[in-house]
Amino acid sequence: MSTAVYDIPVKKINGEASTLGEYAGQVTLVVNVASKCGLTPQYEALEKIYRDYRDKGFVIAGFPANDFAGQEPGTNEEIQTFCQTMFSVDFPLYEKIVVTGADTHPLYQALILAQPEAISTAEKPFREDLEGYGIKTNDAPGILWNFEKFLLNRQGDVVARFSPEMVPDDPIVVEAIEKEIAK
Repeated sequence: MSTAVYDIPVKKINGEASTLGEYAGQVTLVVNVASKCGLTPQYEALEKIYRDYRDKGFVIAGFPANDFAGQEPGTNEEIQTFCQTMFSVDFPLYEKIVVTGADTHPLYQALILAQPEAISTAEKPFREDLEGYGIKTNDAPGILWNFEKFLLNRQGDVVARFSPEMVPDDPIVVEAIEKEIAK
């Protein structure tokens, strides 16, 4: 799986061609992000764990997506400015992609295939919360909402998937990151 994930073409937020292969040897947290979501404050926790662990071989790869209630309508430039101005985001951001439906980006197709089930510690499933607001959700194993997180080990294998409502600094997420860093 790692080779496939590492070899999938992506573009950095500035349009530069890239792949996640540039992070080979590092633990990577891949997150679909959005600027106008109730979960947007997670940017702060993402940046904090990035700063806490980046010198230990950890990186976050943020992929803006406008797939959920139009909560990421901006251009790549507007997204980057928002992230830097509002949350001092220093972790790598990529161009806006599609993470659900027929046009799902190949990276997210591979991530979902590798880890079809997300970990959640919520008493009430996040899917039920969304549906309680009248939001039609994707069927599993599709991405449920903004800020779903995939943890890749140093070889690029997906080792965990976390539900959107799990904040990046949740002890379970941090423990999983630390466990992979220690290997």
